[in-house]
Amino acid sequence: MKMVLGPGRVTSREIGAFEPAHERDAGATNRNPGLLPWSTRLIVFAPCGPPGRVSLGTTEGDMVMETFAERVAGIDIGKADVKVCLRVPSTRVGRRHSEIRTFATTTRSLLALRDWLIEEQVTLVGMESTGEYWRPVYYLLEEIVECWLINPQHIKVVPGRKSDVSDAAWIAQLVEHGLVRPSFVPPPPIRRLRDLTRFRSSLIHDKTRQVQRLHNVLEDAGIKLSLVATDIMGVSGRLMISALIAGQREPEQLAELALGRLKKKNAALIDALTGRFDDHHGLLAQMMLDQIDSLDAAVAKLDIQIDASIEPFRQIQEHLVTIPGVGKRASEVIIAETGADMARFATPGHLSSWAGLCPGNNESAGKRFSGKTRNGNAWLCGILGDCATAAARSKNTYIAERHRRL
Repeated sequence: MKMVLGPGRVTSREIGAFEPAHERDAGATNRNPGLLPWSTRLIVFAPCGPPGRVSLGTTEGDMVMETFAERVAGIDIGKADVKVCLRVPSTRVGRRHSEIRTFATTTRSLLALRDWLIEEQVTLVGMESTGEYWRPVYYLLEEIVECWLINPQHIKVVPGRKSDVSDAAWIAQLVEHGLVRPSFVPPPPIRRLRDLTRFRSSLIHDKTRQVQRLHNVLEDAGIKLSLVATDIMGVSGRLMISALIAGQREPEQLAELALGRLKKKNAALIDALTGRFDDHHGLLAQMMLDQIDSLDAAVAKLDIQIDASIEPFRQIQEHLVTIPGVGKRASEVIIAETGADMARFATPGHLSSWAGLCPGNNESAGKRFSGKTRNGNAWLCGILGDCATAAARSKNTYIAERHRRL
């Protein structure tokens, strides 16, 4: 942003990185003091304004930046320590006092940080979302002060001035003036439910990878069971694979293990089960089956715990499962990821954007550039994609008919 400085006394002020944001080139001339050349660099000063306000510009037509919170702290979080910048009103009128301290990320040190913030009567704390390291800091401070978790993309600093200390000071100033929006952090009950549903999803993905590895072992042995059976981990497929591992190699005997509709495909099964499966393949396949069984048992335990944790939101879940394509597990994930409180999203479009399901808008000079979908909540985006696929395959529903028309 370019600013024009008119006449009037200005005084330097502690703002930004405590350095001039712009400065005028040496030797530059200016015939018109009210108009500066396009290439001119300026020193931006802030005249002393009343407490609680930061004024930028001249005495005529001041640009005033309101103070959103008087006593704030900005935290730059690392694995081993955190840098904390405190900003409170100074004893001098119109000034702000800044103090920076470093704390370790152990619980004892974080308790000392909490005591310091309580002593300074801080009312708002902002911190950058750094991996998983923000969690212990946020969870410890949310009990005594309002905490804002900020998207790192929203707080980029001037290139060349990047350091942990300057980041903490920058976060504190952004929070002080309300120039950033906090990210959604659900309350503890929803966080616990989210941990369970996400861990279950991870285990289900692990099971899928083990099944794919089993596919590869069978392909390596020349067993084409997946060409005939829709699911090799079904009852019939599991019986045939277990028989192969036990030493049965005759395709006719293996084909007799088929159940249900698969019995009608006896000739195709005999052809598909003819291969060179040996003890080496049997060892690998048995280990993979053991892993799959272990994962199934863990998922079953999580299902029981999730069902108990979802009880306070049972009515919401019952409404969700009435939507075509949304099943029991999908409804549990949706509640865990959104917090079951739609009031925090201004419109359905805001929720779609937060989930990462809306295309971007990138237009300049009348030209449209790539509008790829932003990175949103991957867990919610994934389950909503599964719900959409299931809804498109449903029968006698408006959503399925709409999908076919498109």
